[in-house]
Amino acid sequence: MALLQEWRETAYAQTGDKKKLQQFWDEYFKLEKGIYEKLLAAPDEVVSGTVKELAEHYGVSVQIMTGFLDGINDSLVEPNPIEEMTEDTVVNLGFDKEKLYRNMVDAKADWLYGLPAWEAIFDEEKRKALYLEAKKMNTIVKGKKIGRNDPCPCGSGKKYKFCCGRTA
Repeated sequence: MALLQEWRETAYAQTGDKKKLQQFWDEYFKLEKGIYEKLLAAPDEVVSGTVKELAEHYGVSVQIMTGFLDGINDSLVEPNPIEEMTEDTVVNLGFDKEKLYRNMVDAKADWLYGLPAWEAIFDEEKRKALYLEAKKMNTIVKGKKIGRNDPCPCGSGKKYKFCCGRTA
């Protein structure tokens, strides 16, 4: 079974003890935070190696490293082949700093985008701009509603009710 499939079956289990699942996630988030603190300390250094080597390097299990790789993959400059990944698959952690910050905000991971290491990477103004950009990505903006007696937006010069607003 591929590592990613094992990770997803464990992490997103719908059956079983909810308390154990919550403890699993609490532990994962603590370990994830530690990995990000180390990565952000040298943001321009591209860390690479096999999944097993990176797990050993960061002091986590292969399963936790798989979850981490699943989470960071959308923020990488060059995504890893996580779907068919094994312990011996060579992966890299070369991330796009802005994309990573926006993705952390989008995931509502304040324990990650609030890390002090970000202060050395982006000034406060840049972090605020990235934060707002991430929040706007999922905001749906509805256009102004056209009234029956408003001019038709198609440009015909007729009222909307006599043009495009007419029901057949």
